[in-house]
Amino acid sequence: MNENVQWVNEKKIEKTINNLEKNNIKGYHAKSNEELINIIKDIAKEGEMVSVGGSMTLFETKVIDLLRSGRYNFLDRYEENLTPTDMKEIYRKSFYADTYFSSTNAITEEGEIFNVDGNGNRVAAMLYGPDKVILVVGVNKIVKNIDEAINRNKNLSGPANAKRLNTATPCAKVGYCMDCKSDDRICCEYTVIKRQRTKNRMYVIFVNDVLGF
Repeated sequence: MNENVQWVNEKKIEKTINNLEKNNIKGYHAKSNEELINIIKDIAKEGEMVSVGGSMTLFETKVIDLLRSGRYNFLDRYEENLTPTDMKEIYRKSFYADTYFSSTNAITEEGEIFNVDGNGNRVAAMLYGPDKVILVVGVNKIVKNIDEAINRNKNLSGPANAKRLNTATPCAKVGYCMDCKSDDRICCEYTVIKRQRTKNRMYVIFVNDVLGF
């Protein structure tokens, strides 16, 4: 990445972290993947029960590898040969996790966390249940405001995820949202987290890289 672009991104991350912390959400800027993993180890103690929401970012940053390393009691939704019943049980047990990991669809520079879900299990756990929530976020997901967050989902993250999941939705064919009524629609629950009542329950770790969708 060009050093001047990197500097602009760093300033954007700095501003967003400052505003997140005004909303009782702890922010970090991980300068390397090693630093990211060390921050996570400091927050999520060895032996904790942990779970994850659907996230490509967690795979790209090797966070999934850390959770599978044996350090934690991991409720692994990505384990092979899980049945729908198994998945449902993992989703429900996730509410009792010590720490819940995910990424996000977008974060505004004002410190608002915007998400869109298909089943709602991810946003539900972010909102309530786990003692701690850790979000790993690429700088590409920082937006100016909620309008930009909505536009980002309609024209990038929604269609990209639909294509990845091979859904029978119009966006997986045309590349942008058509506000469909498909049974396969993945954009069903929209949430905005503006503030945490419990200070530092949520942790956002930014990485100055393009991660996820």
